[in-house]
Amino acid sequence: MSEEKRSHRQIVKSTSLVGGSTVVTVLIGIVRTKILAVLLGPTGIALFGLFGSITTLVSTLCGLGISSSGVRQIAEANGREDRRTIGRTVFVLRRVAISTGLFGAVTLAVFCVPLSRVTFGDDSYAAALALLSLSVFFLTVSAGQTALIQGMRRIRDLATAKIVSALLGLMVTVPVVWFLGERGVAIAMVAASASAALVSWRYARKVKVQQVALAWPEISKEARGLIGLGLAFMTSGLLNAAAAYFIRTLVVQELGLGAAGFYHAAYSLSGIYVGIILGAMGADFYPRLTAVANDNEKCNRLINEQSEVGMLIAGPGVIATLVLAPIIVQLLYSPDFVPAVEVLRWQILGVLGRVISWPLGFALLAKGKGKLFIGTEFTANALHIAFVVLAMRYWGLEGTGMAFFWLYLFYCALMRIVVGRVSGFRWTRSYISVLGIYSVAIGIAFVTSHAYRTIPGFVLGGVATILAIAYSLHGLVRLLGPDYVKKKLKGVAPWLSQST
Repeated sequence: MSEEKRSHRQIVKSTSLVGGSTVVTVLIGIVRTKILAVLLGPTGIALFGLFGSITTLVSTLCGLGISSSGVRQIAEANGREDRRTIGRTVFVLRRVAISTGLFGAVTLAVFCVPLSRVTFGDDSYAAALALLSLSVFFLTVSAGQTALIQGMRRIRDLATAKIVSALLGLMVTVPVVWFLGERGVAIAMVAASASAALVSWRYARKVKVQQVALAWPEISKEARGLIGLGLAFMTSGLLNAAAAYFIRTLVVQELGLGAAGFYHAAYSLSGIYVGIILGAMGADFYPRLTAVANDNEKCNRLINEQSEVGMLIAGPGVIATLVLAPIIVQLLYSPDFVPAVEVLRWQILGVLGRVISWPLGFALLAKGKGKLFIGTEFTANALHIAFVVLAMRYWGLEGTGMAFFWLYLFYCALMRIVVGRVSGFRWTRSYISVLGIYSVAIGIAFVTSHAYRTIPGFVLGGVATILAIAYSLHGLVRLLGPDYVKKKLKGVAPWLSQST
């Protein structure tokens, strides 16, 4: 078997595991979101989005990127089978995660009043933000535990942990909001993050790590290494979190809290399907890429392989979401969220750009090009904010979706140029062919969804989706090999016959 086919099969396997767990997680999230949308309406959903942006911003700032740098160092050591280095990294990572989590919690508690005034115009939500300081602590600790699972490439455990966390989140969130309404949003978020921390701890404990005993000078040295490497990750995450927070705040100030709820709904829905592919990139592709980061030929080949598989899997879902946007919004939220439909359609076009650009971004991180990565992220986020300000002035709420699409048009071009100069990267003809076909198909689906908003539009879109699925299946069979696919189908057939 060729190395290329082996790699494609590994990508599909990890995508299936992470993707399968994401599907289950999404279904759980759909139930959760539907209940919350009915109970709270657009303003309550907006609160979830704004509170989430704030806790993400603070945890990213105070977390110093050590969870992401921990993944990189553990993955490198695991590739060398260096058990002692893994043990040292984990020993320090756990202690630094607890310390930074406590620091982040104190920071949010101290600045809860000014944050409430900046975000909502008064200090009425200061108490809720102070309570959310607990969520910051749990999120940071959970990220540190997950870094070990991901760095060791225990994809099955990572996938299972996601499902269990989602189930517990549903079980604790809905009852709180049911009884307390909007007053219970912060409490529900704290309970959900605590559940996630508990689950991550449970699965991280399953990983057998060599026990080490480090003196304080050694801990300090190892921590400086983690933090030094993590600053690039932290800065990138901080830029993204700050931009998300600023945009949501801008929407609240310009269009109202209800409009922010529509924006949050569209943003969340646009990432549901593609999150399967991007989740797999973070879970398995990044550690694999780190292991070959010093070999440009292998690195570039792996990027192209991941990009092609990602596009083949994402394409049909993007088209289906464009076509079914009105039904999806009302089904997963409520009829009150209809204004989110056009925002969602524009953001789906941007999602295609995310699928294209994400493998390139991981290449810079795997190669340790932290400053260059930060530069690209800063430029992209600054432009995103500028695009939102401009588009919202002329097109209102729909302009926020347009801005997201414009951002990824620019970002794809930027990352292609940057990574090309770093490693001599070029897209293969095979990937360019897939990208070209799906770009045209998605463009047609977008125009059709606007021109025909009744039954003819759904029929045409349905046909386009079926054709896209057939094309993607044909492409995946070509990459994996017919014999491999037949073998997998034979394994599934007995299970299907038993279940029926």
